[in-house]
Amino acid sequence: MRIGQGLDVHALGAGDHVVLGGVRIAHTQGVIAHSDGDVAIHALCDAILGALALGDIGTHFPPDDARWRDADSRIFLRHCAQLMREQGYALGNADITIVCERPKVAPHAQAMREHLAADLGARANQIGIKATTSEKLGFTGRGEGIAAQAVVLLVSN
Repeated sequence: MRIGQGLDVHALGAGDHVVLGGVRIAHTQGVIAHSDGDVAIHALCDAILGALALGDIGTHFPPDDARWRDADSRIFLRHCAQLMREQGYALGNADITIVCERPKVAPHAQAMREHLAADLGARANQIGIKATTSEKLGFTGRGEGIAAQAVVLLVSN
């Protein structure tokens, strides 16, 4: 077994949606990022890469590389899933916490679980998605940004 954890943060700015767990969600702001800024997937990728001792998402997809400009973060997750399989592991489970005041995550959690499971070759019931606010404290509480944490357990195939 291998355990990994990941964390991602992005600022919010002008825009009309955010992407979380591969799901486009209408919102009064957008994420300022090189790719689509999906903090849930970025944290999950870092957790997988950490469990495999293969660096972080920026190592595999440098933010200064024009190929990844506005990229769908599911591409990153599929890459991490392939690395996981090549190393002889499969997802045991993943647990993701999204930190924001808005948008509301719960109405989209099942769709997120299904997208992530499809990309990881897993079942939706192996992936937990939950959200919390920061009680209006800090950058997430003020609506200046959004964050996500992820923990994964990888098991030998």
